[in-house]
Amino acid sequence: MNKNVSSVPNSLEAMRKFSETYAKRTDTYFCVDSTVTAIVIEGLARHKDQYGSPLCPCRHYDNKEAEVAAAYWNCPCVPMRERKECHCMLFLTDNNEFASDQQLISPQVLQEHLSQ
Repeated sequence: MNKNVSSVPNSLEAMRKFSETYAKRTDTYFCVDSTVTAIVIEGLARHKDQYGSPLCPCRHYDNKEAEVAAAYWNCPCVPMRERKECHCMLFLTDNNEFASDQQLISPQVLQEHLSQ
């Protein structure tokens, strides 16, 4: 196993893999600024650890536990699934001015952005 991958927390690695798979499946792309991608993936991982579900980290919630139970904002959220609208800018359509041509983010790049 790549030792760089093993230094990434399991939940962060799981959310990285999920994000890559979902981007490919939905023909969406990560933000041209990979810092945005890294921070959103980290937020999803934290919420998965704290609440058991990858609640959208880019919104304010009065009660996160209730939001997780409602499932509307669990990633991929309903607007993303229905209309390919990602509030976090994690999954962008190719006509979005902030979309890159990338559907992958390496564990190394993820860690580099998060350690800044």
